[in-house]
Amino acid sequence: MIHYKAIYKILGVLLLAEACVLLCCGLIPLFCRESDLFAFICSALCTACGAMVFLTFGKGAKKQLTRRDGYIVVSFSWIFFSLFGALPYVISGVFNSYIDAFFETMAGFTTTGGTIIRNVEVIPCGILFWRSLTQWIGGLGIIFFTVAVLPLFGVGGDVQLFAAEAVGPTRAKIHPRIEVSGRWILFIYLLLTGAATVVYFACGMSFFDAVNHALTTLASGGFSTKNASIGAYNSPTLEMFVILFMFLSGVNFPLIYFLLFNGKVKQLFSDSEFKFYFMTIIVASVVIGIGVSLTSGLPVFASLRTALFHVVAIVTTTGFSTTNFTLWHPAFVMILGLLMYFGACSGSTSGSMKSIRIVLLFKLLRNEFHRILHPNAIKPVKINNHSISSSISQSIMAFTVFYIIMVFVGWLVFIILGLSMSDAYAATVSLIGNIGVATNGLGDTLSWNMLSPVAKLFASAVMLVGRLEIFPILLLFSRGFWNKN
Repeated sequence: MIHYKAIYKILGVLLLAEACVLLCCGLIPLFCRESDLFAFICSALCTACGAMVFLTFGKGAKKQLTRRDGYIVVSFSWIFFSLFGALPYVISGVFNSYIDAFFETMAGFTTTGGTIIRNVEVIPCGILFWRSLTQWIGGLGIIFFTVAVLPLFGVGGDVQLFAAEAVGPTRAKIHPRIEVSGRWILFIYLLLTGAATVVYFACGMSFFDAVNHALTTLASGGFSTKNASIGAYNSPTLEMFVILFMFLSGVNFPLIYFLLFNGKVKQLFSDSEFKFYFMTIIVASVVIGIGVSLTSGLPVFASLRTALFHVVAIVTTTGFSTTNFTLWHPAFVMILGLLMYFGACSGSTSGSMKSIRIVLLFKLLRNEFHRILHPNAIKPVKINNHSISSSISQSIMAFTVFYIIMVFVGWLVFIILGLSMSDAYAATVSLIGNIGVATNGLGDTLSWNMLSPVAKLFASAVMLVGRLEIFPILLLFSRGFWNKN
């Protein structure tokens, strides 16, 4: 059975937390002496009222959750966070349309980074900070942030919530208790964000810009306070550090924990997923960098740096940019388009399919060729010398099939809604992978504003499906999911 009271209680607690964050963001306009304080106060009050409604319905809830309850909480928490998180944009007058505000907020919480704001440099500082903070919160996941503190509110079921939201087919454990693991990973997240802020500031960014870019870098989000993204600073040194922190945001956080606190360097470089992630970036960057140098006449080092920046930005699904890569030779744009399917490591803040799934797919294909040649041979699929169960293998294949189906469905719907074939495909791949950039007329450095209101709502849905890795959302539309038994 579904424990509705427990679901209402958790949603109420989450919205109450969001109201507190909105209220804290109201401090930014005080320092910047801008007029968006009223927007945050009103938004916080509205969100708190919504939280009280849920908490009232959840009064007397049992400290118990099932896996099915976890999927409901996870799916609806992202929706309600975006619904209430859109209020500051509307109340402050940044958007006249609530649908536009909802799209921007969903792009933030899902760390997609596609924006419909044409000129971010005229947006009030409080709104810009909230915009970046939505990505930072969504980077590890709304639920992942709360599993560490849910017991403080008398709510159990953190394992179910974590299982419903955690991405990737395999999950390394820092500690047997989920809430302890959550706190350690949150600590690493804070540590890297703080380090990025200091380094960006030292490289010439203003402190406000450094904080905002640090938030969106570690979240693999890509929102910027500049219209030209990182390219606005025209600093090779800054670009190299942004590459470093984007790369770190794509590494499995438990691996970073073992590296920092246990000194297990060997474990990092012996990890199959990390090796694939690292080599993909190196090979793609060298191929594109040399190719761009030969076709454009740019110095080799400059071409390699630019190629490395955009490869890392695409693979980690951050979506920052320093130049318009769509002007490169179509072959190199196609390589970047292929990398949009890969993603970085599981257990990181990146989106898309994740490198571990690509590694497992290659191993499954290799084993299938081996089975065809040797029908009686039994050769298990192994990752890091551990055999992968048939259930995980089946899950990988199912996810891959559904991912491709969703790309074609999104492609078709966007065409029906008025986009060209190339725009529709680029938008779908970008949205479902939570990358935020597209290759023809849409993207982080251009604008998604050309979409119709219906298309923006559909795009928001695609972003959410991609962020939750398809199955949690699709399960809600299954008749069997809602059956009592």
